[in-house]
Amino acid sequence: KFRFVPDARLDDLIISWASDGGGVGPHFDSYDVFLFQAQGRRRWRMGRQEDLAIRPDLPVKILRRFKPEAEFVLEPGDMLYLPPRYAHDGIAEGECMTWSIGFRSPQRHELAREILGRIGDHLPDDERLYGDAGQPVATQPARVPERLHQHLADVLQQAMAQPRHAQRALGEWLSEPKAQVWFEPGQAWRKGKSLRLDRRSRMLYDAHHVFLNGESWRASGADARLLHRLADQGHLDAQRSEE
Repeated sequence: KFRFVPDARLDDLIISWASDGGGVGPHFDSYDVFLFQAQGRRRWRMGRQEDLAIRPDLPVKILRRFKPEAEFVLEPGDMLYLPPRYAHDGIAEGECMTWSIGFRSPQRHELAREILGRIGDHLPDDERLYGDAGQPVATQPARVPERLHQHLADVLQQAMAQPRHAQRALGEWLSEPKAQVWFEPGQAWRKGKSLRLDRRSRMLYDAHHVFLNGESWRASGADARLLHRLADQGHLDAQRSEE
């Protein structure tokens, strides 16, 4: 029901149960979230919080000074959407269950950390090691050499000169399952049988690659079209799976 948003953005589904009066406390999330009321009633207060100071005495990130701007009571079947960093506080009115469907909104530092590290793993070994040949004797030995700064700039320029390295790294990161997800061996696929993607799997693709659970493969032609269909639909019927 949420695939009107690209799968690359889907982060997780969290199901929370609360008794009467229960709740996490006023907080905010760093991603888009849909709050679906599956059972019972929950009263939500929310607001565009400017003061994001956190209480230091609690193990979870609870806002110190929460200022709600609106209030709603969700009943079974109701849903509330909250943009990133929109403060909210939900209190159960009787026993209730809420489903939280989150969509990641990667920040620049997060993208840089994840993608640059993965690009480095894909770069070929380079025999052109940095050295001090021809450099004058150091009179300020603790000073980082400007030539080393330039060497770093050359390395980064080389890494970004191949955009497919970054595309590959991005797809691998986006398709990586959560740390607590594990898989058990299933039955081997047999010719003539339909094929269904495990719901725990994350399968994505771009113009040149297919990504599955943090790994990538180059794909084109009929192979790519078949794998794209599997990723989009989550299954292949017997005829398609034999193509």
